[in-house]
Amino acid sequence: MTVPVPADQKAGKEAPAAEAFEGEVDNARSPLIAGFIGSMFLVIGSLGVGWLAPVSELRRLPLFIWMRTEGVGVGLSIVLLAVGGMLLVRAWLRLGQRVRVWGLEARKATLQAVVAWGLPMMFTVPLFSRDVYAYIGQGRLMVEGMNPYENGISALPNYFQLGADKMWTEAPVPYGQFFLWIEQFVVWVTNVQPEASIMLFRLVAVVGVILCIVYVPKLAELHGVNPHRALWLTAANPLFLTNFIASVHNDALMIGLALAGLYYCATRRVILGIVLVTLSISVKPITLVFLPFIGLLWAGKGASWPRKFLFWFLTAALTFGLLYAMGLVNGFGFGWVKGLSAPGSVWIWYAPVGLIGLVVASIFNVFGLDGWGMAKWVYDAGKVLMLGAVAWQVFRGEYDRLMRRLTLAFAAIVLLAPMIQSWYVVWLIPLFAVTGIRNDWQVKAVYFVVSFFMVYAISDQLDVFPYLQSEDLGLALTLARNAAAIIALLFAVYLIFGDPKTKSLFRKRDEPGLRPII
Repeated sequence: MTVPVPADQKAGKEAPAAEAFEGEVDNARSPLIAGFIGSMFLVIGSLGVGWLAPVSELRRLPLFIWMRTEGVGVGLSIVLLAVGGMLLVRAWLRLGQRVRVWGLEARKATLQAVVAWGLPMMFTVPLFSRDVYAYIGQGRLMVEGMNPYENGISALPNYFQLGADKMWTEAPVPYGQFFLWIEQFVVWVTNVQPEASIMLFRLVAVVGVILCIVYVPKLAELHGVNPHRALWLTAANPLFLTNFIASVHNDALMIGLALAGLYYCATRRVILGIVLVTLSISVKPITLVFLPFIGLLWAGKGASWPRKFLFWFLTAALTFGLLYAMGLVNGFGFGWVKGLSAPGSVWIWYAPVGLIGLVVASIFNVFGLDGWGMAKWVYDAGKVLMLGAVAWQVFRGEYDRLMRRLTLAFAAIVLLAPMIQSWYVVWLIPLFAVTGIRNDWQVKAVYFVVSFFMVYAISDQLDVFPYLQSEDLGLALTLARNAAAIIALLFAVYLIFGDPKTKSLFRKRDEPGLRPII
């Protein structure tokens, strides 16, 4: 079953698949090498400011000691991290500019970029997030026979040595049964050795990356969208690679399984598709939002409302039946439901709802009122709008735009939450890419979003050695984050306004000389 989108959503006609045009890509080697250098900079920089567990034996190595405890080593790490991350952004943009025809040669260059840029990240100390240490802690809970839906990792002896963020010490686990089993297996195999566990979790993330590489082009073709350009927008994207490989997020497996499931649902293999989407849900339950759209796919074009409700019921029955069976195996049932509320309990300034909540709280606090109590009302209003937006996309719209409607519903969940993380954005990029990102303001928005979140990630989470801190102000950490932010921001400003090669990509109107999408 194909679900094409209207012509105005298409990102160009696909090049003939049987042969590659000569000169499709104008010297891909230069951006490939530049991106590889950027990725290597991330590897070296991670030695000094990447997240190491306190118990890690790497802390005893002379190189790590110098890079993590000496000001020069930390400074060098920050510079390499900031420059390396932004070099990856530039390399990705330049690779896209080098493509004359989005055909098989462009696909080959994109895959080479994924390998050349992603392979070094397999060996970084975890960057931009320490969630992987929470995975280790949760796996240890499983190995020791505790219910991670009832116990935080603080229930473990010496839990602070695992390296997880303190927010996870009491927080309910927001992951499903399938990922809990993966965590349990990894910890059991490695006997809680941090570096070995990280490598296994990275291999799990790579499975998700591979699924995206396989199914993004397939879904794009179903929608009349150029599959090779969709692959470049998704898999070679530095935000995609850093979040899924360098940061070791389980979101890679979640979105990879979801995309595979959507493809099979759209090609009349609905049962297989629902099983794969259910596995995605049992990694991270956020993909529950896919289910009503899968029900509509299954019901078929022109389905009556009774038929739609019947297939919504069948979709839900199959999915929740499988989830219930998983819950019986581990005895935890639907304990993951409790963890769904955890992301809504925090906010961040660049999320629209989070910013409005901050402004409301500040105003009410000035008058001596409960500002943060009012901010909670703002966050709740965002959730109501979120539900309304999802319902609108489910009940209104054309059948041929089902996948786009799903994408917009998913985007509403991200944009109307008080907290937006960079990996939340990476959920959306593949879905928008396969349903069509036009070569106008839409692709420019992607460029800006990728640049913004790379700058923010580079400066947001740095592991600066405690002994470098001042007595009580954490001055070294503040200086480190500011330095990383300034370097990355200056690089981004150069890309947007100064770089003679890339600045045209961010302009309001395309230059006449820009190559069309073919």
